[in-house]
This record gives sequence, C-alpha cells and structure tokens, in this order.
Amino acid sequence: MADDALNTLWLLHGVNLDMLGSRAPEHYGRLTLDELESQVAAHAAGRGFAVRCFHTNNEGDMVEKLHELARVGAAAVIINPGAWTHYSYAIRDALELVTAPIAEVHLSDIEAREEWRRRSVIADLATVRVSGKGVDGYFEAVDALAAALS
Repeated sequence: MADDALNTLWLLHGVNLDMLGSRAPEHYGRLTLDELESQVAAHAAGRGFAVRCFHTNNEGDMVEKLHELARVGAAAVIINPGAWTHYSYAIRDALELVTAPIAEVHLSDIEAREEWRRRSVIADLATVRVSGKGVDGYFEAVDALAAALS
C-alpha cells in the first residue's frame, strides 16, 4: 500500500447520486452531494482519515476506480453504488479485489422500499452496512471503519 493510502478513506458514489438535493428528497434528503461529502470529510478527519471522493454515473468508471484502489490501496472505503447495488456484478467483482474494509451505505432505508431495492449484490463484501439514516449513516460507517482498523 502506498504511504499516502495508509490513512485515506475513499468515499465512492454511484449512479444518480449527483442529483442529491433535488431527487426524491423524501427518500434521500435535501443535502447536495458536495454538502454530504464535506460533512463526511469533516467527521472522518476527526477519526484520523483523509477523505478522497469519487462520483460517477458510468459503471465502467466505477470499476476502473475500484481497480485503482485494489492496486494502490486505501485505509477504508465507503461506497453507495446507488441502483448498481441491486444488480451490478461488475462492480461487485471489482469491489472484491479491494483489500481495505468496506462500508456499504444508503441514505434511504432500502429494506423498507420496493422489493427490488432490498437485494444487495455487494452485501457480503461489506464490513459494515448502514441504510436509512441519511448523512448520519455515513458518520456511523466512518466510526465503524475506524473501529475495525484500530
């Protein structure tokens, strides 16, 4: 693992998360992606993490980012793949290459929504899973990952 990766927490956001703040606020809240990332970075800094953020609406770009993290390393990863959670085996296979602890986070409670949203193809790869807690779910994930690394 590269020296700069030793304390880096990667915050990965998938498809449609760039629409936070305007997309279905009853499910996802009113925070924009930039606001969410800033709040998570501030919380994570208090746990000793440097945060790097990545968002894409392109599945191949997410796979490439995960391949990069598998090569260079990271202290931990928080991923909200959006709808890819439910069907993307390409992202699942790439995530499986990452050796850092992984948190799967969802702003909405995917277990209380449509049947198709209740399935996660990455659940078994996650050290911690949090859903339905809004931005607080990200804070919970940061804390759990910090604990897992200590």
